[in-house]
Amino acid sequence: MKQLPIGIAAANIAHTVDGFDVDTKFRMVREAGAFDYIDKTPLPGELELYQRASQTYGIPVRAGGFSYVLGRDEPLLEWHLRIASELGSDAHNIKIMTHDVHGALVSNEQVARAFVWAAELGERHGVAPCLETHVNTWSEHFGRVAAVGELVERRGVEFNLTLDHSHVIFKIDNPSEQEVQGLRKDVVSGRLQLDPFHEDDVCTEWIERNWVRHAHARSAAPANPVNIWARHPDGTPGRGIEYPFARPEPGEWHSEWAQDRLEPWKEVVRRLLRFHASRADSRLGQISTEFLPFIDYAGGAKYSVFEQAIACSRWLRQQWQSAQQAAPALGLTVQ
Repeated sequence: MKQLPIGIAAANIAHTVDGFDVDTKFRMVREAGAFDYIDKTPLPGELELYQRASQTYGIPVRAGGFSYVLGRDEPLLEWHLRIASELGSDAHNIKIMTHDVHGALVSNEQVARAFVWAAELGERHGVAPCLETHVNTWSEHFGRVAAVGELVERRGVEFNLTLDHSHVIFKIDNPSEQEVQGLRKDVVSGRLQLDPFHEDDVCTEWIERNWVRHAHARSAAPANPVNIWARHPDGTPGRGIEYPFARPEPGEWHSEWAQDRLEPWKEVVRRLLRFHASRADSRLGQISTEFLPFIDYAGGAKYSVFEQAIACSRWLRQQWQSAQQAAPALGLTVQ
């Protein structure tokens, strides 16, 4: 029987700020009954805390992730892959930052080489490294993802992607955000399509190439409003990469909320689940909710990001059931 574990990022186990200790987070997840695992890479000194809490509450730590600067953080990545194995994780999410240790824009070739190296380490530890689609990283120009994937595959290595399509969706109809890494000229010319309701969009391409090994679920909307309730040290508002999944109560969010604005984000999820249900060779391992109380996301909001994640998890399970029912040829049953 085909499974699709649905988990929650540790930073998502919060209400309006990330302030709970490790034991409390595991207890909250168990009591919620909505998640199969926690997604976390422990900080130095935390490994035993997570191992103990995982055992106490019967909640595995199935995946994790971190941000890395090339030329500086390779030893850190190697250590993270090792402790991921000790935790029982099977995937590690890798965010390679836009610039290397010398301040230069990292090239596609650099990213591909780093991934191949990480894949060799990951094979040794039984953990699949996955490059994430994310702002402030090399992949913020989404056209680079296919280029790197092809470079990796030419080396005979399986390319793993963490699909966090909120970073794609919030840039739809968002000219200022599309300026980053020169993305806008490719969107305007039609060389790159962000909207899943148009032909040849990037998310569907990544899904159909069977690159998605891990996924994050945090809802976003086209032209997502900036987060005026939280600001960076330079005074600029949060970039707005979170649109509440469930309707906030009055005064809990800074903008008007409309359910239909979530449809492009939901459509990508539906396509991913249909692919996973209908393809025996699908490599998707799990999906982690990741509603975050940080500046570029829901910092300053008055709604609970944990409650948003629970609502999203329930919807994900409903969609997974529907996807399986639509793929009877594989004999799939709901988990």
